[in-house]
This record gives sequence, C-alpha cells and structure tokens, in this order.
Amino acid sequence: MYRASGLRIMQQLRRRIPSEIQGLQNIKVAPALQTFTFQQQQPDRWTATSTASGKHSSAQVATPPPRHDWNRAVSEAERIVGYPTSFLSLRWLLSDEIANVALHLRKLVGSAHPLMKTAKHLLYNGKNTMQAWGLIVLLVSKAAGHAPSVPDVEQDKSAGVLHSQRALAEVTEMIRISHLVHNSVVNLQSSTQAGQDVATYDDMSFGNKIGLLTGDYLLGHSSAELANLRNQEVVELISSAVRDFSESEFIGERDEQNNPLPYKPGTFQRPSLSVGVDFNEHDVMTPMPIAQVLGNPEEEWECRNILNAGSLLGKSCQASLKLAGQSEELQRHAYRFGKHLALAWQACLDAEPFQCPQLPLDAAFSLVSAPVLFHLEHDPEMYAQLEAGKQSVDNIDYDKIHKAILAGPALVKTKELQRKHTAAALAVLQHFPATDARQALENIILAMQDL
Repeated sequence: MYRASGLRIMQQLRRRIPSEIQGLQNIKVAPALQTFTFQQQQPDRWTATSTASGKHSSAQVATPPPRHDWNRAVSEAERIVGYPTSFLSLRWLLSDEIANVALHLRKLVGSAHPLMKTAKHLLYNGKNTMQAWGLIVLLVSKAAGHAPSVPDVEQDKSAGVLHSQRALAEVTEMIRISHLVHNSVVNLQSSTQAGQDVATYDDMSFGNKIGLLTGDYLLGHSSAELANLRNQEVVELISSAVRDFSESEFIGERDEQNNPLPYKPGTFQRPSLSVGVDFNEHDVMTPMPIAQVLGNPEEEWECRNILNAGSLLGKSCQASLKLAGQSEELQRHAYRFGKHLALAWQACLDAEPFQCPQLPLDAAFSLVSAPVLFHLEHDPEMYAQLEAGKQSVDNIDYDKIHKAILAGPALVKTKELQRKHTAAALAVLQHFPATDARQALENIILAMQDL
C-alpha cells in the first residue's frame, strides 16, 4: 500500500515540478525493502577449489564486509514509522505555495545562483540527510515509546508515534531547510562581478528574492506549527535551536559573501576542554561558551557544527520525548544521540571532497571543514594561501589546498573524528529499548559510514 502510494506521489510530483527542474536528475524509486541486522562477527569464509596441472588445491578466501545501502536503510526506516516522513515528499510539494516556488525556480535554470544547487540537493540527492531529519526524530520517538498517561486520541497506533511527534518532525525539517535556503542568498552590495554584468545581476537579485521568500515562508509556517503543539518547553527548545543557527554565523572571520574563514593559527592558545564541547546539560537554553574552544581544531569544528546542525537535531529528539512524557534522563540521551549523529554526518560530508586524488573541476569545499582545520594545525604556513579569500573565497586555489591536505594527516584525523561520533551515537542508543526502530537507527548510522 505504501509503495503504491509513493508511486502515485512521485507521478504527481513529476507533473507539478517544471520540466527544467526535473531534468536535473531522474527520480528513482528505492529498491525493494530489506531488513539489515549488523553484528560484530568473524568474516564468513568460503573454499575455492581449482585444478592446475592435474592437481587439486584449495584456498580459503575471506569475503569483504558487506556495504550498507543508504537508500535501502532509509526505506526500511520509513516503513517502520508508517510512511515517508519528509514534507517534501508528501503533501507540501503538492501545495500551491511550493508549486509556485518551483515555477519561479524555473527562471533560474542556467544561472549560477546557489539556490539552484540547494534545490537540486533537496529534491534529488539520495545521500543527503536534508530529508532524513524528520525520519530520525520519529525513529527516536518510536524507539523510546511514550508514557502510559498519554491519551489514546494523541497516538498514531499504526505507526507507534504520537501525532504531535509527527508534527514536530515536519517542523524540524522545515526549520532546517529554511536555514539552508537562506544561506543560498548572495551578497550583492559590493561592486562585484555580479553588479557589473546586468544579466547576471538580475538573475542573482531574482534568486535572492525567491530564496528569502521561500525561507521565510518555511520558517514562518514552522513557527505556526510549533505553536500548535501547545507545549511551552518544546517551543523554548526549538526556538533556542533557531538562535544557535544565527549564532553559528558569527564565529570567526567571513568573506564578502559571508562564507566562513578559519582563524589564523596561533591566534588563540587554550587547553582542550576536559568536559568536551556542548551546552549546559541541565539547561540547554544557555548559549554555548564559544570563546573557550577557539584555537583547538577539533573543538572549534564541533562548536561550529553543533550550533549549525547538531543543536536542531539533538533538541528536536529531546523535544519529541518531552511530548511523550519520558524521563529527563532519557530526554538527555535523545539529545546526545541527535548531536553525535549530526556531527558524524558532517564529518562524512567534510571528508567527501578528499576521497579523490584530483579535485573535480569548479568544485570547492568549506574552509572551516575538519580536514582544513586539522591541516592548519599540522602546517600553519598554509594559512597564507587562505588569506586571499578574505575578499572572496573564489580567489583561493582550492586545487593546491586539496593536494596539500591529501599529503598530510588531516584526512585520517577526519575519519577518526567521524568514527568517534559514530561510536558515541551507537553507545547512546543502548539506553533505548531493543526495538525495530532502534535497529533502524543503527542501520542508518552504519550505512552512513559507507557513503
């Protein structure tokens, strides 16, 4: 039933989205569902027998560990919570407001506005977690269950979650995507090339208008949906996550387009925090002490990405259990799980541009990503190359920096950082009951490692 419904939605989606947007990449239906159970075992072995010169010989060959498919793990997780959770793949893409946005986006096809890249990733990139955040919130909700005092009318018994938790999952995705869309806005105030070319300037100006209106619409609608939950503590938690988004934009130096730049090595000399980077565990409303982590590559990276992503996912998981009437201790475990999962995923994304020996043409990477920060610690002289980006990061020779990072230990440290937060997320999951939802979360984490 769910698969048939999904096919109908995709057919309607193809008719509603303009052909120019649809041409970015073909939509593919996920392969048949399959349940994964991952346990640490000895590798299976099989015996191969061959004949040579009339003699028989046998050898044991170790099979490589299986790779875990991300799309299949997500499809199985969606089945567990009832149906695909993303508002992008359900009713929202069929609404008049989003359809109008898609019509206006058609005018930006062929332009260099960053909003087009964001739209493509939202609609078609199966490896991206932009559409998986609500799913994570619902899986955590189902894994933890709800208090017996919750009325039956609040429960979605077929999916095992509450109606309010499903609404919160949609709010989480809307806030996340509104932040990404707002980040696509281009600064046109200075006399850059966009201001000198009339056609380019018009495209950029129009793209900015669409980005601002779309991001504001999603953020405003999420605020209304959040208020409808009628839970003041949940409203405070999610509001503090929106505050953290804004705070993340004011860490360190920026270029003219507000792209972040790393600190000059040696600017801050502070010892590593013994308790790690995080909010006050007993009061997550208190802002993070940013000044205490600057100068330490790992802690600075964690600070930036907790504010930029981990805060929203962690606090959404915590708020979901608050709606279910769960204990404060289990709520804190839910927050830790969301935070570590977001950081593990960000480390995976940071390492992705460095998986190939050659940087693809016109490709770039964040200058505050984990590999760059770790390499600056290893080779502070590379900062001289980054100073060219203070006017615009487009002035930086990314290919040269890419080769320097591959020759150093930064990529290895980034992989260790990903494994650290992956292990922390899996460890926190052990505090939840052993259910199919918890297994689905473990499957998603393991599949993320193989991307």
